[in-house]
Amino acid sequence: MINRKHTPRYFAAFFLLLIAGAVLMQMQQAEAVPAFARKYNMSCTTCHAPIPRLKAYGDEFAGNGFVLADQDAPRYFVPTGDDRLDLIRDFPIGVRFDGYMRHSTATGKEADLATPWILKLLSGGSLTDNVAYYFYFYMNERGEVAGVEDAFLMFNNLLGIDLDVYIGQFQVSDPLFKRELRLTYEDYQLYKTRIGDSRVSLAYDRGIMVTLGLETGTDIIFEIVNGNGLGEADEQRNYDDDKYKNVAGRISQDVNDYIRIGGFGYYGSESDATGKNELYMIGGDASLSYRDYAELNLQYLFREDDNPGFEAITPDNAIQTNGILAELIIMPHGDRSRWYGVAMYSKVDSDLDAHDYETITAHIGYMLRTNIRLQLENTYDIENEENTFVTGFSVGF
Repeated sequence: MINRKHTPRYFAAFFLLLIAGAVLMQMQQAEAVPAFARKYNMSCTTCHAPIPRLKAYGDEFAGNGFVLADQDAPRYFVPTGDDRLDLIRDFPIGVRFDGYMRHSTATGKEADLATPWILKLLSGGSLTDNVAYYFYFYMNERGEVAGVEDAFLMFNNLLGIDLDVYIGQFQVSDPLFKRELRLTYEDYQLYKTRIGDSRVSLAYDRGIMVTLGLETGTDIIFEIVNGNGLGEADEQRNYDDDKYKNVAGRISQDVNDYIRIGGFGYYGSESDATGKNELYMIGGDASLSYRDYAELNLQYLFREDDNPGFEAITPDNAIQTNGILAELIIMPHGDRSRWYGVAMYSKVDSDLDAHDYETITAHIGYMLRTNIRLQLENTYDIENEENTFVTGFSVGF
């Protein structure tokens, strides 16, 4: 039985073992290169710093249908003799593997070995000119097969301008800050919060997203979604469980090379057998960055639901919820940093107290290799006065 007062020693020993094991991997010259890096024979740091966080170049690469504007991948398609058929020569596939050791004062457990925490297969690329795809499959997420989350077909540069259309499933919050690309174990809570019995959040949903980029540094995004997440189809083969479609939009503007500001709005309705809930969200966001050395991301969201309990008669008082996210990322040597740090504040304050959430997170990571990231993190739950400490790794290959 582990003595509580010696718990920090066990975490330190575990972290040292992680480093030692990874050093052995380094000595064996393990080649762990994701699919796009394999395709173009380039380092992961071209698009990521550190993995999985996207740099500006990586964002541009994804928005261009996973094609580099300044070079072609050699012999990407198989010569079939059919001018109307583009077949990828080598099916692109990558793997992400995350594992943790976790200690939380809230659970009463000394330590929990949470490995693998994430194990997923990713694939994406160009299907033909201006048509691309992307998806990933969770072979394991928190101990169970989670299935497909991101999965979409993308039509880019329509009408000869920077106009893209995504059809499939994605996170509604993707135009804001992407949850899948965060560096912390701690989540972006305000994006995944559902109020009362509502099925609406800014996490995964099915729909259509249209993005337009202007030469003025302005981005305009519009989304139409089912509004009920990624549930299974019903007996009539319908994904949407009511007659309504929800809409969202965002406008963002580059102020200069270091500052970007944006505004977001969401409106929707949902119903069940007893009642209807009408809701809206509005908010603002900003990113302040200094090259690849430091980045500050700020998000505020206000949400109002008029009947999240789906009562037969809509209550007189609507339920209001406020959300805040502040994230600071420090990389002392830019995209070549081996060490990096993250500080994050997350808050959800709702009229329904069960949804209240407030945490402060401190995270430090070390890039053993470009695609092997070791990490230490502590999150303090202000609402419940509890600590969660994790140490672990994230690997892409």
